[in-house]
Amino acid sequence: MRLYRTIHGVLVELDGRWTPLANDDWDALINDDDLYDTLMQAVRSGDVLDTPVDLVGSVLAPIGTQEVWAAGVTYFRSREARMEESKEAGGGDFYDKVYHADRPELFFKATPHRVVGDGGAMHLRGDSKWIVPEPELTLVVTREGKIVGYTIGNDLSCRDIEGQNPLYLPQAKTFTGCAGIGPCVYVTDQPLPGDTEVHIEIRRGGKSVFRGETQLSQMKKKLDALVEYLFRDNSFPQGALLMTGTGVVPPDDFSLQHGDEVAITIEPVGTLTNSMESA
Repeated sequence: MRLYRTIHGVLVELDGRWTPLANDDWDALINDDDLYDTLMQAVRSGDVLDTPVDLVGSVLAPIGTQEVWAAGVTYFRSREARMEESKEAGGGDFYDKVYHADRPELFFKATPHRVVGDGGAMHLRGDSKWIVPEPELTLVVTREGKIVGYTIGNDLSCRDIEGQNPLYLPQAKTFTGCAGIGPCVYVTDQPLPGDTEVHIEIRRGGKSVFRGETQLSQMKKKLDALVEYLFRDNSFPQGALLMTGTGVVPPDDFSLQHGDEVAITIEPVGTLTNSMESA
């Protein structure tokens, strides 16, 4: 089932049937370790809306007061891209080592006010000339460290800034409108299968200029392990969102431009679509 945060309140969609939740406290909802059972009970006992829900213009990013974190170099393609962009700075070995290490690369990505929801405009950093989207399965994790749902993330990244020096990572990753999250949280009582596909399409002037896809089975790190490391000696009173890395990277001669539209699809979550805006 899919959990939506909207301007009309919190809605649950299951098999095309829409149920509004009486409890629209988002932080409380996604910190429920039994979220799947809670939502199933609400769907069974709640009132189903008489008419289909029009989500256009009403969907909000599925985040309350949570921090957004991210994992890097979890796919081989990401390892290749990071090594290529940083070779002149001498940082390539770092990415090869972290790809093979047990301990993952984890970094802070965004606070809620830097997050853009489905249909919103993301920000192209003005001092970067090489910016790419990174399509990522994103975990919704409770304060107790339990994965209760999945959403889609766009980890907008400045490859030239990170490539100059790996210590510039925070500037390459964290800025206004740097994280796209949405359109909903897919809540299930089963792990996502390895053949779950992550698709991305970038459109410019109405024409497709890049398409790519990968599968979760290509991820070297395990989802539970990423969460376990994130919560080591760390606390998240309202839970957290964790982007899990990208396995799709555009070619080295590609950079996003003002007006581009990025659509990321992960079934059964849905599609996250964002436009790109420069300063």
